[in-house]
Amino acid sequence: MRKENRVIESILWSIALPGFAQILNGQLLKGIPFVLFEVLININANFNEVIRLSFTGQIEEAIANTNYQWLMFYPCLYFFAMWDAFKDAGGGKEPFSYLPFVFSAYLVTLGIIYSPYVKIFGVVLGIVWFPMLCTLPGLAVGLLLKRILLMSMKKD
Repeated sequence: MRKENRVIESILWSIALPGFAQILNGQLLKGIPFVLFEVLININANFNEVIRLSFTGQIEEAIANTNYQWLMFYPCLYFFAMWDAFKDAGGGKEPFSYLPFVFSAYLVTLGIIYSPYVKIFGVVLGIVWFPMLCTLPGLAVGLLLKRILLMSMKKD
């Protein structure tokens, strides 16, 4: 399999469930704990029910059912597992390649914190949709910072 395909496959399995890509890559000692941590956080945060409620448009009920103390762990686990899978599949060879993952984790965590309060066009998007939107500026900030740092390295 071509390197680009392995990288994309790893990212997509990590999006599905943290740890799946590591298991796919034969790294059971990393993959199984990622899956177990995801399940632990998911259950304690009541995340599957929150996702179900969000997808059916019951945003206020989703917010009320969220255990924020647990859910705030999720973005860091999620994006770290994704970065790890990306790197192990052959991606991330360029310096600072981790920055889009890190800033996505940061901004999605902030998105979780502020999701009950932020309105877009007068609508509260809630605990699933607003943090997902926060991924985009996280990626943008991470990519921009990576580019700036790489340009400053070339000048030296």
